[in-house]
Amino acid sequence: MKKIGIFYGSSTGTCEDLANRIAGKLGVPAADVYSADKLTVDKVKDYDVLILGSSTWGDGDLQDDWYDGVKTLKSADLSGKLVALFGCGDSESYGDTFCDAIGVLYEHLKNTGCTFIGNDVSTEGYSFSSSIAATDGHFVGLALDDVNESDKTDQRIDAWVAGLKSSL
Repeated sequence: MKKIGIFYGSSTGTCEDLANRIAGKLGVPAADVYSADKLTVDKVKDYDVLILGSSTWGDGDLQDDWYDGVKTLKSADLSGKLVALFGCGDSESYGDTFCDAIGVLYEHLKNTGCTFIGNDVSTEGYSFSSSIAATDGHFVGLALDDVNESDKTDQRIDAWVAGLKSSL
């Protein structure tokens, strides 16, 4: 099986919790789950699959730990790497920038030679007005609102993980 590393940016702990829940469902050991501020080129080399998560802040911004993390990813050789994105946002209070952070990650990485997986999550059943993470009725990764729709989080993670497993 391909070696998976999970990297997340979390200020309040929500995205960290989601990263650990995803890791548990994929059988990824806790030692392979990191805060984005621990991302290095050497760590990128260690993994075949990178699962990257960020909460969305302000006007659709990445969580702070990702600013250096994105630079690290762009300086690494991502050719042949599989990349899956997940993120959390608040669709009620920030419906016009819902989960934009995963869209920002996607934009930064789309020309790096990586192959995206898990990028076919339907926007159906979500309540938001706008998101740069959504195009043609699909998110570029798993979008979660664990604040307002926590009752849907496990079901959404399970469906996304099942799709990831079929791509691995």
